[in-house]
Amino acid sequence: MLVSPTVLSVTQLNTYIKSLFEGDERLNHVFLSGEISNFTNHYKSGHLYLSLKDDRCVIRAVMFAQNARRLRFMPKDGMKVIVRGRVSVYEPSGQYQFYIEDMQPDGLGALNMAFEQLKAKLAAEGLFSAQRKKPLPRFPRRIGVITSPTGAAVHDITTILARRYPLAEIVFCPVLVQGEGAAPQLVDALERFNRLSCADVIIFGRGGGSLEDLWPFNEECVARAVAASKIPVISAVGHETDFTICDFVADLRAPTPSAAAELAVPDAAELKTFLSSCAARLKECMEHQIPDLRRKLAVLTSSYTFQRPQNRIEMERIRVDQLHERLLASIYQKAAEAKLELRTASGKLNALSPLATLSRGYSITYNHQQHIVSKIASVQEGERISVLLKDGKLHCLVESVEGKT
Repeated sequence: MLVSPTVLSVTQLNTYIKSLFEGDERLNHVFLSGEISNFTNHYKSGHLYLSLKDDRCVIRAVMFAQNARRLRFMPKDGMKVIVRGRVSVYEPSGQYQFYIEDMQPDGLGALNMAFEQLKAKLAAEGLFSAQRKKPLPRFPRRIGVITSPTGAAVHDITTILARRYPLAEIVFCPVLVQGEGAAPQLVDALERFNRLSCADVIIFGRGGGSLEDLWPFNEECVARAVAASKIPVISAVGHETDFTICDFVADLRAPTPSAAAELAVPDAAELKTFLSSCAARLKECMEHQIPDLRRKLAVLTSSYTFQRPQNRIEMERIRVDQLHERLLASIYQKAAEAKLELRTASGKLNALSPLATLSRGYSITYNHQQHIVSKIASVQEGERISVLLKDGKLHCLVESVEGKT
């Protein structure tokens, strides 16, 4: 007797295969190395979709948002990575794929990769440019200090500032300098200093530590807050060999917090020595200048002008009289020349005057519209006209018109 085979739906088959994958413990905890290709970042959902390949094969992979948010770097095509996760089946398409729970760059740490990526991004935006860096004030009145209240950095900074330049006021803002909540506090402190304008220069940093400890100073939000600060910022993070993103963005990088305090203010002792030297040079200069000026004054007071000032005054009076006479003569000459020019212009104008023409026996005829009559065609019989003579005007009536036809 034949037994009819069981007929499965596609969904049932895919579900069964998925249960086989998920039931295999060896496929639920897998480390995989490969090169990323076909990378897609779904910004709205936060999920990362990609393929992992070697020189012969490829596998589809996905990293869900809750795992992707823990990444310190941004994956991209061509990057070699080591991933940890599980293998399963995506039932709707019947395709098996790798579900990534953690990802690390192959050969380079995630923090180092994130550091280099952010450094390249901000450098391309010009945030490291020397042209945008602000100069430090020469004699600051208030020094802003943003660091941990419990570390050695704050003690070193305040001690050096008090010793070098006690005239300056220290405005201290305590913050976390490591851990998850450090970056928001650093940003808030920088924004508060700028909003309240309560410092002329800001020292911003902490003592040394591991790359993980210093990481808040490599966060993009902190770097942009430093770049946006209107108050000059001195970055003093870690030891001399430590570099952070804030070091590149800040207006000045100090190798240590102690060095930042020395760079922020002048040395009062050096200023005092300099002023004493200036006072000594000024005194020496005055001691040389005063005798010389006295000799010059003696020469001036013994001169003829100082001995007989009345004679000099008389000579200047004579000179003023001579200048007055020359001024009057010049005015009379200019007036005579102007009168001659006026007479000449008046004669020319009179020669062109219509009244001069009338005085020689000529007249000017106007029609009833007061237009000058120059042709008989513009006058009709019976029309009234006016004739202007040198001594008056005639009002006439045209009885007839004669002329050439």
